[in-house]
Amino acid sequence: MMTTTRRQLFFGSTAWAAMRALPAADATMLKAAIIGHTGAGDYGHGIERVFQNMSDVSVVAVADPHEGGRAKAQAASGAAKGYADYRDMLAKEKPDLVAIGPRWATEHHAMAMAALESGAHLYLEKPFSITLAEADDVLRLAKVNQRRVAVAHVSRMAPSVLRLEKALREGLIGDVLEIHTVGKMGSRAGGQDMMVLGLHVFDLARLFGGEVQWCQARVSYHGKSVILADAKESPTDKVGPVVGDDIFATFAMDSGVNVTFRSRVGLEKATGPFGMEIIGTRGIVRMHAGFAPTLSLLTEPNRAATTRVENWQDWTGGVEPAADAKFEGLTGYDASHRRVVRDWLQSIAENREPLGSGERAMKAMEMAHGVFQSGITGQRVEFPLLKRTHPLLAD
Repeated sequence: MMTTTRRQLFFGSTAWAAMRALPAADATMLKAAIIGHTGAGDYGHGIERVFQNMSDVSVVAVADPHEGGRAKAQAASGAAKGYADYRDMLAKEKPDLVAIGPRWATEHHAMAMAALESGAHLYLEKPFSITLAEADDVLRLAKVNQRRVAVAHVSRMAPSVLRLEKALREGLIGDVLEIHTVGKMGSRAGGQDMMVLGLHVFDLARLFGGEVQWCQARVSYHGKSVILADAKESPTDKVGPVVGDDIFATFAMDSGVNVTFRSRVGLEKATGPFGMEIIGTRGIVRMHAGFAPTLSLLTEPNRAATTRVENWQDWTGGVEPAADAKFEGLTGYDASHRRVVRDWLQSIAENREPLGSGERAMKAMEMAHGVFQSGITGQRVEFPLLKRTHPLLAD
């Protein structure tokens, strides 16, 4: 059983105090540019608006090969100029900051490398990239060029999540034993659900549970174990090859915490919103994830208590209920993006890694790729993964 001292080591430091009132990173006006691709991932959840109404950032340009989409994004972002080719924009504008917007990850690597080579810091929609090798490339170049990379895992920066991390370290539910995570499990259930929504819960599982040691997974399609030939390009969100409509995975964390992930077609109504359940020796926390997570707490750790709704209490940890949904006069995804962006700018000024860093995003994606690898091979997979190409593509 873990002691308080060990939990402190495994859960890491919290930025709750700093996040209560994030200042602008610097009094200097920074030049920002936005890259999107209408019809090929568009602009994620409003990434064309991530710099709106910021007194310390000027949006100089937006790039999009689609004329109509470019005009809309330029109007939404307030960009001074529009370009059809992002490389042309980077060469001429030389921005300090670049936001890469497409939900499809197919162009993320090329866009990120070009932006880093131009000297910019990066903010990317998730997934970070298609392969771990691509993510490694971006992180390596960012380190060489001393640039900061942040990824839009927005749940990570919600005030309630930051407060929960601190409360867990302080013993809110005793020693954390298990974290059970689920995807959304709608029409994308299985591999695509894991690569789109699973990355958020994997990032949070690492926040609360530490580093992954190994993974064992079962992946099936229509009731049969999958093989490599079953893999196909993700049908809607282009996030690389995916496989399976039923996934169950177990991760062993270096803290001693055990983490599971489930995504099975047809379970959307049964399980509710995607999220997690954190089980401790003295209680359980349930989180419905998203840009404004909701949390509930059970302080009677017995099987009978978990089934009675009246035993579960809303938990805020002193955070105002509206705090997750609002920030700097913004609401919804705009507020969530702004929190990540503010910390990213602060990390640039303070010469540190962002809390929603590219490395964290790579490791969340590594968990998903570990599931695919274990599901295909039927074997336990050790971390970090040695195979950095895609696990569903033959070498």
